[in-house]
Amino acid sequence: MINLQPYENPGYFILLMVALLPAIIIRLYGHRSHWYETVVSFIFLFLMFDGKDWHQGVALIGYTILQYAVISLYTRYRTKEKSPNKFGPFCWAVILSIAPLVVVKFTPLFNNGQSSIIGFLGISYLTFKSVGMIMETRDGAIKEFHPVKFLQFLLFMPTISSGPIDRYRRFEKDYDRTLTSEQYTDLLGKGIERLFLGFAYKFIIGYFFGTMWLPQVQRMAMQSRGGFLDLSWPLVGVMYCYSAYLFFDFAGYSLFAMGISNVMGVETPRNFNYPWISRNIKDFWNRWHMTLSFWFRDYIYMRFVFFIMKHRLIKNRVTIANLGYLLLFLIMGIWHGETWYYIVYGIFHATVMILTDAWLRFKKKHKDWFPSNAFTRVMAILMTANTVCFSFLIFSGFLDRLWFH
Repeated sequence: MINLQPYENPGYFILLMVALLPAIIIRLYGHRSHWYETVVSFIFLFLMFDGKDWHQGVALIGYTILQYAVISLYTRYRTKEKSPNKFGPFCWAVILSIAPLVVVKFTPLFNNGQSSIIGFLGISYLTFKSVGMIMETRDGAIKEFHPVKFLQFLLFMPTISSGPIDRYRRFEKDYDRTLTSEQYTDLLGKGIERLFLGFAYKFIIGYFFGTMWLPQVQRMAMQSRGGFLDLSWPLVGVMYCYSAYLFFDFAGYSLFAMGISNVMGVETPRNFNYPWISRNIKDFWNRWHMTLSFWFRDYIYMRFVFFIMKHRLIKNRVTIANLGYLLLFLIMGIWHGETWYYIVYGIFHATVMILTDAWLRFKKKHKDWFPSNAFTRVMAILMTANTVCFSFLIFSGFLDRLWFH
């Protein structure tokens, strides 16, 4: 029997492409096929939560009803109240929107590791979409609530389980446009190319790093943990092997989501932009899991900085930025999980961001001291890549197994 969890095996793609074939034909003739694509999406969502995962499907329905109510009521408040910028209703809307995710994330901590009954695959990405809509509604960027478009955006099947995290206004504009036959043919070609590249990333390269090599180097590291010198090289192997696996597996998922979105006529934003050529950690976060990092930047970091500066709580801008980094990456670490290594991972990246900012300020002040050439650029790339790989070793949780189990 074919596993119908998104993008887990080639059989899933065969079924999905066969189901989408009528939509492809309709679009090749220059017409829209939203009604059919919506039906296919809901069928595959149903199959995704079928069988033993039926309770996740029920949780998704309840979650969708909650987000629908929160966002529709907040939009109505914004458009009808004479003073719609009050902070209280906005805070309550955000709290109610993120409440299910907070419960899901922290339930294992207080329930002997047991998962919450209201959890389901993709709850984080749907929450980011919902909170983003509330933020943009407060800003006045979203002025109306369209029930059907909201459901199409929130439950857009290709991105529901693994992202990328789209923005409502971009999705609405993209989803509503009618492509010509030539435009759709080009987009379909991009989608198929991304699907094949995703297969290479996840099912070939990711398989070698994650399934064939990673367990071997982990076993070597566990056997060598009696002495520091004996452990060092196997641990370096784990660091590089896990980092490669994480990239190719996650980038493969993102390419699948983009590819299927393209087949359905939507240009979902990319998630990775050659992150391994980053010259510093700031550059890295502008290239790695871009939709997530930009979401955290826009809706947490920038709003924190604006709030502090508006109320003049802290005068020094460098201090404000540094506190913003700590808040941003601490939340990002906790979002991944409540265990110590996720939190340390977040603090590590915040620390490196703060040091990078300090270095860039110093370098700008003394630009004549530091040459810019091919050698310095390569060294910057290598230092950044190794710093990131070390952070991924922390993120992997392997050090927890190595030291405490």
